[in-house]
Amino acid sequence: MKNRVVITGVGAITPIGTGKEAFWNGLMEGKNGIGRITRFDPTDFHAQIAGEVKDFDPTAYIDKKESKRMDRYTQFAVATAGMAIKDAGLDLEKENLDRIGTYVGTGIGGIETMHSQYEKYFAKGPSRISPFFVPMMIANMAAGQVSITYKLHGPSSCVVTACATGSNCIGDAMRVIQRGEADVMVAGGTEAAISQAAVAGFGAMKALCTDHNDDPEHASRPFDANRSGFVMGEGCGIVVLESLEHAKARGAHIYAELAGYGANSDAYHITSPAPHGTYQAKCMQLALDDAGMKAEDVDYVNAHGTSTHLNDQGETEAIKAVWGDAAKDVSVSSIKSMTGHLLGAAGGVECIATALAVENDMLPPTINYETQDEGLDLDYVPNKARAKKVRAAISNSFGFGGHNACLLLKKYAE
Repeated sequence: MKNRVVITGVGAITPIGTGKEAFWNGLMEGKNGIGRITRFDPTDFHAQIAGEVKDFDPTAYIDKKESKRMDRYTQFAVATAGMAIKDAGLDLEKENLDRIGTYVGTGIGGIETMHSQYEKYFAKGPSRISPFFVPMMIANMAAGQVSITYKLHGPSSCVVTACATGSNCIGDAMRVIQRGEADVMVAGGTEAAISQAAVAGFGAMKALCTDHNDDPEHASRPFDANRSGFVMGEGCGIVVLESLEHAKARGAHIYAELAGYGANSDAYHITSPAPHGTYQAKCMQLALDDAGMKAEDVDYVNAHGTSTHLNDQGETEAIKAVWGDAAKDVSVSSIKSMTGHLLGAAGGVECIATALAVENDMLPPTINYETQDEGLDLDYVPNKARAKKVRAAISNSFGFGGHNACLLLKKYAE
């Protein structure tokens, strides 16, 4: 018998709000988090807009000296993990810390640190490189620093699967608890890649929206006929997962049960999804099968919904393949319309949005949805949040390299 796994704590740092309440209120208001890039001068860049986290002060969460030894993506993770642990009401002094693990991943890692240190190297030579360069830059350090900060001695790992990272971390952490290797897992994704090299690189791929530099509020428009590329974002989403037994023993609040997880690969192309969303459909079906549920039991899909032509077309086809004639009854929305694409953090943040949708019976909207595209005819919850009974929901994450990850959350019942 596998242990049942529940979500008992959430923490979020996003372009539309920091903390559970601010994030959820932003979703319900259809708040736009996209604006002109301020972290560097974007004048010479094709894409000049992003979903930035504003007014983040790491010293509000982390010792000042320690924070200087962390890249921004790690600062996000340590701060957000603290929020999630507090939200879960976990008293770490009373817990067996050998039974609490940390699965926190990132798609890109410390690219801001890499950029700044290369500038030092080229200007002043190798002797001026910081001794903290490597531990600030490497991708596993978010998980490492969360473990160190909160003294969590259970399984600790870092999944790096591009835009599927956060969901893979949460799904893999779920498996750890199901197997009985931990009672609690702190899991999710973090990203802070709004730097010159990353924006230039994604721009060179022609993946970014470049025709709304003067109108950032309307740039991210998933499923809309006039979508023209994704908008980069940054942030972090971390959840506290517990075995149901552990959560009940301490009287924890349960947002939702994490009942299913699917993961597979398109095995097709380094950036493009496989045609017709074939393996995305199979991934959603894996999550359904894992949960022992049918598609008609699911009322909402939190879409990957990147605002690119290939993703939104393929994901729509995938949903139709899984739900068949009932596809018209499932509601689908993309919060990337508000936050931009948080890359490795997207799955963590979107898992939280999905859990809150399940708990509150409210659907976040897809803002900027104005013109229907041919064949994209599902219920995309256009422009305004909507009340709807949500018995269960799937959160989709699909990454470069063909990585697919789907989480199935359902209302908790004894």
